[in-house]
Amino acid sequence: MAEVLVVDDEEGVREFVAEALSSAGHQVRCARDGVEALAAIRTAAVEVVLTDVRMPKLDGLALLEVIRREFPEVPVILLTAHGDIAMAVSAMRAGAFDFLEKPVGALADLRRVVDRAVAHRRTHRRVAVADRARADRSLTFGAPAMDSVVQELNRVARTNATVLLTGESGTGKEVCAQEIHRRSTRCDEPFVALNCAALVSQLVESELFGHERGAFTGASTRRPGRIELASGGTFFLDEIGELSAELQAKLLRVLQERKFERVGGTQTLTANVRWIAATNRDLHAMMKEGKFREDLYHRLAVFPIRLPPLRDRREDIVPLA
Repeated sequence: MAEVLVVDDEEGVREFVAEALSSAGHQVRCARDGVEALAAIRTAAVEVVLTDVRMPKLDGLALLEVIRREFPEVPVILLTAHGDIAMAVSAMRAGAFDFLEKPVGALADLRRVVDRAVAHRRTHRRVAVADRARADRSLTFGAPAMDSVVQELNRVARTNATVLLTGESGTGKEVCAQEIHRRSTRCDEPFVALNCAALVSQLVESELFGHERGAFTGASTRRPGRIELASGGTFFLDEIGELSAELQAKLLRVLQERKFERVGGTQTLTANVRWIAATNRDLHAMMKEGKFREDLYHRLAVFPIRLPPLRDRREDIVPLA
C-alpha cells in the first residue's frame, strides 16, 4: 500500500497506530520524536507522516514546518489532544493535511484519513509526472531519435552556456531555443530572436546593436538593438551562418568581452544575455572554405546540439501536422 511514518513519544500510541495501519496493508516505520522522524524521512521513501503534536526535542508543529519546507509533497496528519484542536486547525492552515483527536478510538477513521493522504500524495506525483511529460511534448511526441536531444536540453537549460543548435530547416531549432529559455533561470526575462537571413546585411548590425540618431540616413531617433532588448534574458541568433565576415568579427568581440556600442555611438554597453545560435548550414565546411570564422564557431558551440530531421523521427510527423 504505502510507507507511513508514525511519530509519537508514547510507546503505546506508536504500537497501537502502527498495528492498525500494518493490518490494513501499509508499511509502517516509527519514531519517538521529531528528530528521529526527520532522519527517517531523509533516508526512506516515506509517503505519509502521522505525528503527535506535543513531543520532546522537536515537536509536531516544528516537524511539520521542516517537512513542508524540505518535502512539500509528503502529507502530514497531526495527532492532537482535545485541548489542542485550535492549534491543529492553525497547523492545517500552515499545510497539515488533516488531524485526528487522541486517543484514537475508531480504527476506520484512522485508516480512512491515511488512505486519503496516500491518494493525495500519489495524485500529486501523477500530476507532476504529467506536467513534465507535457513540457517534453513541446519538443517531441515520442520519437526515440529525440530522446538524447531532450536530455541535452535539460542538461544545458539551467546553465548559462552558449548553445549552438544545428539541423535542417523545419527540425524545430527555434522551438528548442524557446524551451531552453523556458527551463532556464532567465525564464522570467525576455526571449528575443533575430533571423540573420531575413534582413539585408546593412540592417543586421543595427538590429543587433541598435543605433544612435543620425548614424545613417533615416536614423531619426536613437533605437536600442535586440541585444539590449534581451538584457537579462536570452538572445537567439537564427541562421547564424548567413552573417557577413564583418559582422562575424563584431559578434565575436561581443561574445568575448560581453560589451558593444550602438551604431554611430561611443557609449559602451554590457551584453547581459544568454546566447543561443542556430543554423541549417554546415559550419565546418564553411570554415574550411574561409566563409565562417573558426574562433566564432568555438565561442558559439560551447554546447552543440544537433536536431534530427523529421524523416528520422516519423512518430512526430502526424502530431506536428
